[in-house]
Amino acid sequence: MNLQQTAFAIYELMKSFSILKITNCMTRLRLQLNTEYIANLPLKELKNIPNVLGVNLNDNELQIILGPGKVNEVTAEFKKLYANKNLETNAQNTNQDTNNNQKQFGNAEELHQQIRKKNATPFKLLLKRISNIFMPLIPAFIACGLITGLLNIAFKIDPTLTNYPAIQVLQIAGNAVFFGLNIFVGINTAKEFHASPMLGGTMAAIITHPMLNNISLFNIDLLAGRGGIVAVLLVVAFSSWLENKLHKIVPKILDLFLTPLLVILIATFPALFILQPIGGIIAETIGVLVTSAINSGGAITGFIIGGIFLPLVMTGLHQGLTPIHAELLNQYGVTILLPILAMAGAGQVGASIAVYLKTKNQKLKQTIASALPVGFMGIGEPLIYGVTLPLGKPFISACIGGAFGGAVQAFFHVGATSIGLSGLPLTASTDKMLCYLIGLFTAYIFGFIATLIIGFNDPIEE
Repeated sequence: MNLQQTAFAIYELMKSFSILKITNCMTRLRLQLNTEYIANLPLKELKNIPNVLGVNLNDNELQIILGPGKVNEVTAEFKKLYANKNLETNAQNTNQDTNNNQKQFGNAEELHQQIRKKNATPFKLLLKRISNIFMPLIPAFIACGLITGLLNIAFKIDPTLTNYPAIQVLQIAGNAVFFGLNIFVGINTAKEFHASPMLGGTMAAIITHPMLNNISLFNIDLLAGRGGIVAVLLVVAFSSWLENKLHKIVPKILDLFLTPLLVILIATFPALFILQPIGGIIAETIGVLVTSAINSGGAITGFIIGGIFLPLVMTGLHQGLTPIHAELLNQYGVTILLPILAMAGAGQVGASIAVYLKTKNQKLKQTIASALPVGFMGIGEPLIYGVTLPLGKPFISACIGGAFGGAVQAFFHVGATSIGLSGLPLTASTDKMLCYLIGLFTAYIFGFIATLIIGFNDPIEE
């Protein structure tokens, strides 16, 4: 079955449901549903569609796991099918009462907002905002991190390469995302708070501007970039709130030029003297806590962190770790947390290989065979929702593998120069590649052995 046929099969099962929003991430087709229909979802039938690696229901969001690359094509095709269905339905109902018709088909966004308010706690909303701010930056982190990692390998082989202009240009390319990180985060934060992206970027530039280092005001020495992205998040959240308030107050005829002017004038001084220092304290505390915990706890800390990361992924709490990685990179040039967390996915690979060897269920074998390649590449959702979590015990085994792998990474203090990568691809971005690979294969092996020891209930072939 090709991907268009997969999209059509999903559509056939879902066309009778009220879908409020269709989106996708790197691996999943995400369907926001009207809550009254959730109990009748054909989850079992969806899992049996070829190319579908698993399904997950999170509140009113149905997540259909397809894997990287495939998800983009399936989502695009599904959107076309569902859009055509809505057009046909609207055409068939043109003679019905307009208000009823609008209530059924035209108020999807209103229904979506109502469901979001019902299901979203403040903490979940915060994590979602953080995810929305940093997810668009992941491709840049990956590209720049890989360039930097590969250059580091080359420099170890031949240190004189740093003298070549072409290599120096590549060094700039590898550092580019970090050079502009504060501004990028400012732009995305303003977008997330429904404010002007360029004003958000401007506020980030103000607190990062190198001229601040030459200014002492009210006996306070200003410091460019203090607080890193944490300060940017606080400052732009404030300026965005201010901008939205001013839009409601400033007369429409003056809004275009007066509101931006007032935002910059009013927000700049609180940003520099209140919010940036607070951000600095938070950022410095995060850096000290993470590095101290790993440095002092060593393998024990790595064991604990590596072992609990998969449950964090299941609850969505892992979304809050992205700015921590970014801030560690900003402060130290590497994040020693990411290599530890990456071991959770490696534990899943080992557990899934063991399941593949022991299961007699051909459908399960097929699922594992299709999910393992991306699992080795560090994308774990297909294995989580398609293999280890549905079987139960292998999920525990994967956590055990992740714990042992995390212990190795912490013991050797492995750091990564990028975020967004995991699995084998992360190797090139680490500062101790051999140690990272030792930890990675440790997680594979212990996830495998734990699964053989603990076992699992082999599902009956249908």
